[in-house]
Amino acid sequence: MVVSRLKAISLSLPSLFLLAFHLSASQNVPEYSEAEHQQCVRKEHPTIAFEDLKPWMSNFTYPGVHDFSQLALDANRNQLIVGARNYLFRLSLHNVSLIQATAWGSDEDTRRSCQSKGKTEEECQNYVRVLIVYGKKVFTCGTNAFSPVCSSRQVGNLSKIIDRINGVARCPYDPRHNSTAVITSRGELYAATVIDFSGRDPAIYRSLGNVPPLRTAQYNSKWLNEPNFIAAYDIGLFTYFFFRENAVEHDCGKTVYSRVARVCKNDIGGRFLLEDTWTTFMKARLNCSRAGEIPFYYNELQSTFYLPEQDLIYGVFTTNVNSIAASAVCAFNLSAITQAFNGPFRYQENPRSAWLPTLNPIPNFQCGTLSDDSPNENLTERVLQDAQRLFLMNDVVQPVTVDPYVTQDSIRFSKLVVDIVQGKDTLYHVMYIGTEYGTILKALSTTNRSLRSCYLEEMQILPDGQREAIKSLQILHSNRSLFVGLNNGVLKIPLERCSMYRTEGECLGARDPYCGWDNKQKRCTTIEDSSNMSLWTQNITECPVKNLTTNGRLGPWSPWQLCEHSDGDSTGSCMCRSRSCDSPRPRCGGRGCEGARIEVANCSRNGAWTPWSSWAPCSTSCGIGFQVRQRSCSNPAPRYGGRVCVGQSREERFCNENSPCPLPIFWSSWGPWNKCSVNCGGGIHSRQRSCENGNTCPGCAVEYKTCNPESCPEVRRNTPWTPWMPVNITQNGARQEQRFRYTCRAQLSDPHELQFGRKKTESRFCPNDGSAVCDTDSLVDDLLKTGKTSARIINGGWSFWGAWSSCSRDCELGFRIRKRTCTNPEPKNGGLPCVGSAMEYQDCNPHPCPVKGSWSCWTPWSHCSATCGGGHYQRTRTCTNPAPSSGEDICIGLHTEEALCNTHPCEGGWSEWSEWSLCNEEGIQYRSRYCEVHSPDSSQCVGNSTQYQDCLYNEIPVILPASSIDESTNCGGFSLIHLIATGISCFFGSSLLTFVIYVYCQRCQRQSQESTVIHPTTPNHLHYKGNTTPKNEKYTPMEFKTLNKNNLIPDDRTNFYPLQQTNVYTTTYYPSTLNKYDYRPEASPGRTFTNS
Repeated sequence: MVVSRLKAISLSLPSLFLLAFHLSASQNVPEYSEAEHQQCVRKEHPTIAFEDLKPWMSNFTYPGVHDFSQLALDANRNQLIVGARNYLFRLSLHNVSLIQATAWGSDEDTRRSCQSKGKTEEECQNYVRVLIVYGKKVFTCGTNAFSPVCSSRQVGNLSKIIDRINGVARCPYDPRHNSTAVITSRGELYAATVIDFSGRDPAIYRSLGNVPPLRTAQYNSKWLNEPNFIAAYDIGLFTYFFFRENAVEHDCGKTVYSRVARVCKNDIGGRFLLEDTWTTFMKARLNCSRAGEIPFYYNELQSTFYLPEQDLIYGVFTTNVNSIAASAVCAFNLSAITQAFNGPFRYQENPRSAWLPTLNPIPNFQCGTLSDDSPNENLTERVLQDAQRLFLMNDVVQPVTVDPYVTQDSIRFSKLVVDIVQGKDTLYHVMYIGTEYGTILKALSTTNRSLRSCYLEEMQILPDGQREAIKSLQILHSNRSLFVGLNNGVLKIPLERCSMYRTEGECLGARDPYCGWDNKQKRCTTIEDSSNMSLWTQNITECPVKNLTTNGRLGPWSPWQLCEHSDGDSTGSCMCRSRSCDSPRPRCGGRGCEGARIEVANCSRNGAWTPWSSWAPCSTSCGIGFQVRQRSCSNPAPRYGGRVCVGQSREERFCNENSPCPLPIFWSSWGPWNKCSVNCGGGIHSRQRSCENGNTCPGCAVEYKTCNPESCPEVRRNTPWTPWMPVNITQNGARQEQRFRYTCRAQLSDPHELQFGRKKTESRFCPNDGSAVCDTDSLVDDLLKTGKTSARIINGGWSFWGAWSSCSRDCELGFRIRKRTCTNPEPKNGGLPCVGSAMEYQDCNPHPCPVKGSWSCWTPWSHCSATCGGGHYQRTRTCTNPAPSSGEDICIGLHTEEALCNTHPCEGGWSEWSEWSLCNEEGIQYRSRYCEVHSPDSSQCVGNSTQYQDCLYNEIPVILPASSIDESTNCGGFSLIHLIATGISCFFGSSLLTFVIYVYCQRCQRQSQESTVIHPTTPNHLHYKGNTTPKNEKYTPMEFKTLNKNNLIPDDRTNFYPLQQTNVYTTTYYPSTLNKYDYRPEASPGRTFTNS
């Protein structure tokens, strides 16, 4: 549909109401009511619309991938590691462009097993929940369809897996469970998550490294009561955990408190009591509330951010889910947290007693230094008993300020990061707060009351109409960039955008700590880009105010409707539509809408001539010639039934009248043929020419040719009858009379040249008395003959001209024809035929033809851009074969092609070799290095990035736990001979071992006949020897999987060496390989418990 916008048009719409609607829509000057005036004078914080922010943002999405919830910065390698559902990504920090995508999904068997347990297909995917960059490795864990798994990968190649371990107690089963993890500088992993399928066993768990694994007390709600873990930090001697949980000390209904907990990094667990359990676990409540006679509490911690330079921890707090929506941001000093942990404990003697303060037996506890020879030597029974019952602190951790830095009603904050910015006079803490609606609030952390709880700006990072919670926020201080993790992708937003402020008023009015006005450069710059600090000004003294002036914007078009238009002296029908200035309306002094309010299309339009073209060059260089000019019926062209143009499309005129040529002797043009000597029957006519400028022209001056060769029509004429004349009289007086007439017929062009021909005679007899009429025998026949009407001669006449045919060409001057026939009337009875041509020609479509562009041939490949390390060839082509004319299609495709060349590495530029890896099953170990030069030259990074060597000694291969993700198991390491030899060796070895055990048992039985025997209460029993210890004093007998000594997770070795189980359990079973301590036999009396 071709649409034309008319500046001046008279419309007659189907109804007066529609006409009135158009007239009202054309008003540009709005009138404001009192209510609207009040809206214009109110104060709001500035907002940046998505369309205004979009040019500054960089965006990354990947087809079919969701839940971009884990972001890890790797500034040393200029990359961002992203964990999403079933995928790991490496993105560039510059513009979040893709460097590497690595699929990490669950296999089909694991997904089927997950769905068979009642989980949905959406839940049975691999959601990445732990993503930590440490050194040259990336440690990551995923839910793996409710079968958690972890792996260590190369930070420069995520598809290269260094190690796989079980993910239980390191990653949640359910992707909806909140968890957190941190790796210390010594390589120890501290994870806070739920460690069972049902999610009922939360734990803070330490693994990896060179220290024993520890956890919080199992199934003890006083330690952890349905917690939601938020963050973990490695600070000094402690590891701190931030979470929210159901408050066990609250004795009036159920409520949620925010907590901070800490454990010593050198804690190795208890002895007898709290064995394999934290002995330094403490937790305290975090207070974030609005001051008043009755404080208003924000109890639920949602996010934290740690500023190590200031020892400050910022936190986002919200109200409980069943309360009104409200949010706040509070900050806590590390010293305030330490003070709470140094204060008294809160202790409950029994379930029916109240929680009461109790003194701290070890104030100012700083973990101490433990001896490697006897690591738990100082852990007395009293100390362990205190550690078992005293863990909840009585004092509440108070924030830096009495009131929160930011409070907001009717909205819930979700994420928080903080940047430190150097201003004109001071340092500013700039907070970026993510909301549940997908916006980011920018606010200042300040004690200045005039700046408290005000927002510098609110960034709309999603298009209009879209809302989703922000899943992750990461800030890169060195690059001043903010990375946002959403459900469908990752965004990068620059923190400073000073160039968007054009004037000094806009720059200073924004109150942006990043920006100031440079009076020398006359532009808004950062402090680093200022030319002179004394000429760089800032004005951060009050909250910025949003400019509520809104310029009008036209709304959507209405549906097309039938209307009429008047164009001079003609009218026609059109299709019309309109739009109003209401998206938005002009407000608070804003400009009215610009653009057409009414649009007209498909109008019947009479054609009109274009202006005449310039006269073409004269047809002769001397002497009289002629010139031509043309015009076309396209200004406008007739459309939708409109009238065609009337007149000629071509004009000619003489030229060079005053420039005579030299007078050569030549015949003039032949004159016209003169009239034929006869009209028919064959005649002659002639034409003449004259010898110009002399009389010596060769040839004849007169030319004859025959003409009108067609036969002449037959002409017949009869003379009238002569009077009757007596020719003979009888005796009786009767007489005979005669009369005559002549008939002439000939084919003559001139009827006057007829001559008499045959004569016809009639006779009659008349009586003498006149009593009877004269008797003529042939009278009747003659009357019949002479009564015939002679045929009338009809000459031919032309019919009207027919319609013009279509043009023979679409462009570059074609022709069209129209015809007429000699049928108005047709020549009859020898009538003359029509004179003139039956066909007429006319020029058409004189405009030039359009030319579509086409590619030229490819140029030869260029030389390689590098001699090593990966260069490229290049070749080009141009859109000139032919070049497109104005307004026509350009060439489609690439104008440049590149190909890799000289990909062999360059010498120099390598990093240091990594440590040799562990020996694999084939007795080979390797080490690697990477090229530190971003764009190495021909002499850099030459050689291999990986080296292999045989192991120097026979190491026992490390058996990793079986994983559903590991699909690369190598089964070809042993031959048949090896298997036979191994079987024979095992047979003889087991036989010898059986004999030795039998002899030993016989000796022990004889020695124990005099010992006291503890008789079991049932036939099923176990005999305890003197080297056992009553561990059942701490644990309740229960059925279990094969657990390690921590009672934490299935031991990895049980995947390969399953343990035998019986029907009787005395206490939790510990594999003997995990025993650490030797006990005196007399201190461990035997106990027997039956299976209940």
